[in-house]
Amino acid sequence: MKPPNVSSVTEFQLLGFQNLLEWQTLLFPIFLFIYFLTVTGNVVIIAVVSEDQQLHSPMYVFLKHLSFLEIWYTSTIVPLLLANLLCHGQAISFPACMMQLYFFVFFGATECFLLAMMAYDRYLAICNPLHYSFLMSPEICTKLVAISWLTGVGTGFLPSLMISKLDFCGPNQINHFFCDLPPLMQLSCSSVFITRMVIFILSIAVLCICFFLTLISYVFIVSTILRIPSASGQMKTFSTCVSHLAVVTMYYGTMISMYVCPNDHLSPEISKIISVFYTVVTPLLNPVIYSLRNQEFKEAVRRVMRKKCGIYGVRVKGSLCVR
Repeated sequence: MKPPNVSSVTEFQLLGFQNLLEWQTLLFPIFLFIYFLTVTGNVVIIAVVSEDQQLHSPMYVFLKHLSFLEIWYTSTIVPLLLANLLCHGQAISFPACMMQLYFFVFFGATECFLLAMMAYDRYLAICNPLHYSFLMSPEICTKLVAISWLTGVGTGFLPSLMISKLDFCGPNQINHFFCDLPPLMQLSCSSVFITRMVIFILSIAVLCICFFLTLISYVFIVSTILRIPSASGQMKTFSTCVSHLAVVTMYYGTMISMYVCPNDHLSPEISKIISVFYTVVTPLLNPVIYSLRNQEFKEAVRRVMRKKCGIYGVRVKGSLCVR
């Protein structure tokens, strides 16, 4: 009779960047600054889109949800990374590790779906502008956002559940800065063939399909842009699309290299560097690319600031009159 599947390991030790001890003093303020900018930038986007009535179009609804997601996605990883850099190794309990793994997969998959939806939205707006309001109505936009979140919730369950059912007999040192799928499977003392195959198929279904749909959307967008008669308008729109595509490609490319392509030949340090791109860098770049390079958004920021400053000025003036 097969013995029950009970893990003897009750906690894991995250090694982080222990091979770069001399750099950890420098890495901590860098990652802390990036995390601060990421959270601040995405909070600003959420606040401005919520406040300004002119930004209640589907494009900015998607952007608002992406910003909300990025805050939680990077907060799932970076605080523990910062603690690891301070303590030179961080212990994490088995349940907390599985929880972090779930939220990482959940938020990562949801971001893939949202990026694909945003690319589809831009495709409709640029390639089919006459029917855009019908094809991307507020109701349809809400349904697409809901599908992205709900699909992400479901996607996170299977990998974390299968990993939690594996036997971990020791050692308990994860050579990474967070509870990621490949290093956890390497630590397991039970067979991981089925788990590895399920995660591989799921990664293809989420990463490759979403990336393919996003690329197809941008191919049609670029082909439409090239037919714009105005050279200045063509260059401006093309520059924006290239920036979007560059960040999207960085996110999907690094994720695919970790979870779809065979990476046994990669050293743990290279794997960590690749992971930094999709857990730390892209959550910072998304608000920069999608908002700060957007003239309409920058004008909305000015409107909101003038409105808030005007309200504050009236309150101050009123308080002075009372005195």
